[in-house]
Amino acid sequence: MDFVIFIIAMGGLIFGADFIINQSERIALRFNISEFVIGSTLVALGTSLPEMAASIAASAHGKADMAIANAVGSNIMNITLVLAVIFLITKQFKSNRNFFAKDSIWAMMPVIFFLLMSIDGVISSFDAVLLLLLMVAYILFLFEDAKGLEMEEIDEELKKNFSWLSSIALLAVGFIFVIVGAHFAVDSASNIAKSFGVSEWVIGVVLISFGTSLPELIISVSAALKGKAEMAIGNIIGSNLANISIVIGASALVNELHFSLSEHVFDVSLMTAATILLVYITANKLYTKPAGISLLILLALFLEHTVSGMGA
Repeated sequence: MDFVIFIIAMGGLIFGADFIINQSERIALRFNISEFVIGSTLVALGTSLPEMAASIAASAHGKADMAIANAVGSNIMNITLVLAVIFLITKQFKSNRNFFAKDSIWAMMPVIFFLLMSIDGVISSFDAVLLLLLMVAYILFLFEDAKGLEMEEIDEELKKNFSWLSSIALLAVGFIFVIVGAHFAVDSASNIAKSFGVSEWVIGVVLISFGTSLPELIISVSAALKGKAEMAIGNIIGSNLANISIVIGASALVNELHFSLSEHVFDVSLMTAATILLVYITANKLYTKPAGISLLILLALFLEHTVSGMGA
């Protein structure tokens, strides 16, 4: 039964992703907002809702490690899996945006903040407010930056037929399918893992992180296949920033998160390494299949370390 639920849940994710991509594009075109901005804000925040729900629930139950592990693991998955898949399936990566000049600092900043805040062993409510303000700053930056962009003329037919009510309704439907689909995909995958005797830690670190990253994976891949590279990259950068700033920030507002950096140095270091690799790729515009393979190697290291560590 769990296998059937998992397949249906994946279908819901794909169906919802298509709704979100189409409506986000309509909003972008109607209001001359770049697809990158839409991907980095509306889509990124929507696809981070599963991480937020899981981590806030974990924090409310006093499971600080689980709340942080979900965000850290999701960031690793977003770069080493989602971005890798995008590079591998995209025949020709076209983008007018200089991701290195405009967005690299925003990819690194939350990681740096998280490392500094973790040194004393606790993410406090004060730290939480600072993290939330970081997301606000990023959104303000995106819209300020978008003002200087030359956009194409609005399609008069689209302008005439555009309806906020229908777009919001269809976006809501898409997000419901994505979030509910992710929830059932995680639950069914966890049950399948338990039936095979996989440890709870592996389920939490690998499967839950993978499950909550499914919306980013499905939506980014769908965008890439439709030639919307900027929306795909924007979703990953925005989601990673949201995972630390909003997911960890909101969780720390519920309960202070006591966290031992030394106990989880490998996972945190790998997240940092993946982010640095993202910066390197954007700096040299290495949007290629070899770059995708390199990211998958990093993912393999993460999975091997996690599985072998739990088996010890």
